[in-house]
Amino acid sequence: MRARQLEVFTAVMRVGTVTGAAEVLNISQPALSQILLHCEDDLGFKLFAREKGRLRPTAEALEIYPEAERLFSGLEGLRRKTQDLRLGRAGLVRVAASVPPAMSVLPEILAGYRARYPDVLLRSHVAPIATLIAMLRAGDAALALAMDDKAPPDIDVERLGATTFCCLLPETHPLAARETVSFADLADQTLISYRAETRPRDELDKAAQRQGQAFAAQLEIEVSISAVGFVQAGLGIAVVDALLPWGQFDGVTTRPLHDGPALPLSLLTLSGKALSRAEEGMRDEIRKFSKMRLPSLP
Repeated sequence: MRARQLEVFTAVMRVGTVTGAAEVLNISQPALSQILLHCEDDLGFKLFAREKGRLRPTAEALEIYPEAERLFSGLEGLRRKTQDLRLGRAGLVRVAASVPPAMSVLPEILAGYRARYPDVLLRSHVAPIATLIAMLRAGDAALALAMDDKAPPDIDVERLGATTFCCLLPETHPLAARETVSFADLADQTLISYRAETRPRDELDKAAQRQGQAFAAQLEIEVSISAVGFVQAGLGIAVVDALLPWGQFDGVTTRPLHDGPALPLSLLTLSGKALSRAEEGMRDEIRKFSKMRLPSLP
């Protein structure tokens, strides 16, 4: 029994008449009757006996109907699934990000995506860039947001925009009275910033050297969010990315780092791996947000 024959047989069994089944399937009565006749010819036995304008199922039809109903229900489910996939309405999208974009840009991106694709399951991960790359390679994430534009050859990098650096300091600190803070202002301060041999630290080191200053952190951190508690405890001034929403934390304030470097925000994907429609929709949402909200790289 072919798929179309299965559909017609099930409809007739459900409705009980050729007229009703034809209306349900949106086809003509002659066309439906012809499909039934071909089905009976293929099977080698009658499915219906005609009595006073109605169709009475034969014993054979009654015997195969439960299995036909089960198969047809599965076929309907498959059709809905393929349509959802075609429209990007179903599936799972896994997005990974380092902490700053995870806490700043990603929530708005996911909100925009959810409005367009309410049926897609979303899964987010927060990790440093080395782990983001490992997750892309393992298939644990399809897209990743990182504050870097350098990656191994098997990772595609799309620059989305840039962010700057700021100084995170206690609200009562004397430098809080300044509109901006320079590298020279930080020369005699206890600094909290990224560990050596990371992209943010390299950019800060180079920017300070261009201005004839040295940049030395007395307390090194792996991720910028960890600086909040240290600043609140009075351990020093943190020089961190300006992307993270620092204003939500009590007892601290931020000032722009004068003539500070820019730090790229990039979209990472695994080279050669095709994205599903749902994942393509997420990439489109990321690009749209970046174009509207992120400053360009210098």
